[in-house]
Amino acid sequence: MDNPLQKIDQTFEVNLPHKQSLDEYLDTMLPEVRHLSEDLRELNYYVMEGGKPWLEIRDDPGFQETVLHFFNDGGEYLQSVDGNVSRGKWRLLDSTNKIIIEQGGRSNDPSKSELYELAFLNSNFLILKKHGDQSRKNKRKYLFLGNEGAIRGLKWLDCVELLFNEYRNQWGSFQNYIVIAVVILLFFLILSLF
Repeated sequence: MDNPLQKIDQTFEVNLPHKQSLDEYLDTMLPEVRHLSEDLRELNYYVMEGGKPWLEIRDDPGFQETVLHFFNDGGEYLQSVDGNVSRGKWRLLDSTNKIIIEQGGRSNDPSKSELYELAFLNSNFLILKKHGDQSRKNKRKYLFLGNEGAIRGLKWLDCVELLFNEYRNQWGSFQNYIVIAVVILLFFLILSLF
């Protein structure tokens, strides 16, 4: 005989949908996990004294570099590509979840400023969406960063799965509440029959 609680659990099972690219995965998942995100004004999630290393995640098989991003106190931005460091600045736009990242700016290295809006932030992930229609220019839509300590050695799809687990775990908690509610309802239904 089947366990009715197991059937309820299977009915609400949440699986990662199959997609072709990192951008497609993020387009699908971010609306589901966005409500779990912190805001950029909560600096303690991504800014630390001495720097918090954020490892860049890409699905491009030709991308072999190790790129770290540091958002330091005072608006200092550092980017390390295989140990070669470039400096810049970061700043938040008031009353928005948008950030400007500026790199370079020396006479032999012209400044490059980019505007991003927050897509997701927690202690493990910082996902920024580049402003504008990047797909039209065949560019990456997201700057997908993971806490280096949490994702070191993981492939991009593993990182997507780890992010999806944020949603799945939240959904699993919701499932538990549903199961408990059904059990309580059945209990009171049985009591009312006697």
